[in-house]
Amino acid sequence: WPSVNAIIQSLFFSDAFGIHHHFSGLQNYFDLLADPGFIKALIVSVTIGFMVTIPTIAAGLLVAFFVNQRQKSRLWYKSLLLCPYAVAPAVAALLWRFLCQPVRGWLTCFLNQTGIDFNYLTHVNQAFLVVILTASWQQFSYNFLFYLGALKAIPKTLLEAAILDGASGWQRFWQIIVPLISPTTFFLFVMNMIYTFFDTFGIIDVLTNGGPENNTESLIYKVYNDGFVNMDPGSSSAQSVLLMLVVTL
Repeated sequence: WPSVNAIIQSLFFSDAFGIHHHFSGLQNYFDLLADPGFIKALIVSVTIGFMVTIPTIAAGLLVAFFVNQRQKSRLWYKSLLLCPYAVAPAVAALLWRFLCQPVRGWLTCFLNQTGIDFNYLTHVNQAFLVVILTASWQQFSYNFLFYLGALKAIPKTLLEAAILDGASGWQRFWQIIVPLISPTTFFLFVMNMIYTFFDTFGIIDVLTNGGPENNTESLIYKVYNDGFVNMDPGSSSAQSVLLMLVVTL
């Protein structure tokens, strides 16, 4: 019902409180497509999506591969590496906000001592980097867990046969392991993209509030800003419908 209601509301011009409505047809959608802010938010969302998804999938696979080789210490590694995923996005953002605080943050002090002028609240690239690092730190555990399960499900007889045939460790990895876990990789790619489009709201809200100058404002954060801050429910509903279509496709 909320999805249907959003579609209906996107077809109307509404006042700030949603009391008075005027049918607009698809005008809200046309206005969005002509709005540079919406196009910018779409680019930001896609950029964050790929810059979080691809490195975390690669890192998750690499770490899972090495942990899977362990016997006695596998449980300890798994327990430690799963901790970040148990943290809520807003709490994860708060932790990184303390680390990157422009005056007293530990990471800021270290970078300033190395000669790097670090202030993610005023530098666009640094703000992007902090958002991506925070989201990647939390999502890495999710990818690691699924890859560890996929690696454990690979029959050892296949790898043993490859060893008897003279295949090197690199050949076994690329020609046997990677093809067998490709369904898991596709699943994780989809789930990571959904995560970056939706669950990064708390990270952006705590760390940057979409700044500096709306350069880290993603689609989900723009939906919130236009709907609850700027009090434009029609445009916000249209954006939520387009966001749903983008994620679905």
